Amino acid sequence: MKKIAFFDTKPYDRESFDRLNDGRYEIKYFETRLTAAALPLADGCDAACAFVNAEIDRAVVEGLVKRGIKVLAMRCAGYNNVDFKAAYEAGLTVVRVPAYSPYAVAEHAAALLMTLTRHIHRAAVRTKDFNFSLVGLTGFDLHGKTAGVVGTGKIGRIFADICKGFGMRVLAYDAFPNPTSGLEYVTLDKLLAESDIVSLHCPLLPETKHLINADTLAKAKRGFTLINTSRGGLVDSEALLAALRDGTVGAAGLDVYEEESEWFYEDRSDVTRQNKTLSLLVSLPNVIVTSHQAFLTHEALANIAGTTLKNLDDYFAGAPLENEICYRCLGTGGAAKANCPRRANGRCHRLEGNR
Repeated sequence: MKKIAFFDTKPYDRESFDRLNDGRYEIKYFETRLTAAALPLADGCDAACAFVNAEIDRAVVEGLVKRGIKVLAMRCAGYNNVDFKAAYEAGLTVVRVPAYSPYAVAEHAAALLMTLTRHIHRAAVRTKDFNFSLVGLTGFDLHGKTAGVVGTGKIGRIFADICKGFGMRVLAYDAFPNPTSGLEYVTLDKLLAESDIVSLHCPLLPETKHLINADTLAKAKRGFTLINTSRGGLVDSEALLAALRDGTVGAAGLDVYEEESEWFYEDRSDVTRQNKTLSLLVSLPNVIVTSHQAFLTHEALANIAGTTLKNLDDYFAGAPLENEICYRCLGTGGAAKANCPRRANGRCHRLEGNR
């Protein structure tokens, strides 16, 4: 029986994987993230499974391979935290879960938006104290407003549909526009200038890091609402904080934060040395921060577990790897492409390097 070193385990992870595993793998669950310091936990295992905030640099890649591990199963869609060049050179195959529930993330973005626009978070705190005053809780209609959707993959398109359901005008920006989406594509500058709400749904790549920064914020419609359920690094947090303070940004709903790996998914309430910028953002009345929970639905967890286990099944069976991430394909979106010049038998790595 193959053994899987499963890192960054939470109770909901274990429940969903145990339910679908059916005893075909021996899963060793660990609460720690996959980092260089955690490598000894993978001794004796045949594969490793990590999550979005793992630090999979060259040292981790080489440490896994040194231990005989040739496959890393990422149970998430994002992969900006993986050194794929190192993985390719070391012969480590990396697979992921490209789509688990786009509805979960898009609906969470909409929930953040509605909560902010109608001050639900502030009202809930007041009524807990039996304060039923409405002063300071005036919101605004979404109907007739303009929503800017940055990134029009599955999640972005679903969020756009939600906005259309509210009667909003939708503008879209994407480096690779989808001609069949029915969306109105514009430049990023035009989107920022005309949108009352801007929601980010694009991957974190070198060219998208700090896509929202002091310069782009200066071009935005004053008082707009920013929603980010994608990747924290898309937003320059210091620039956002300044923009919230001077009114350039009217409100922000953040499910991600660029330095979240040291903070999210754990109870940090008793830590005295907090992240300064994150602490200031959380303290603002017009900001909501959730801890990267947009994916967290029963449906998404079941899909994550099912796809991850199938990825491992296919790897060990020598079958084609539909969800392999190829270093040679990264320039065209990351997922392995059928026309990759190094792709053989449905894999980007040579089969003999995968066994």
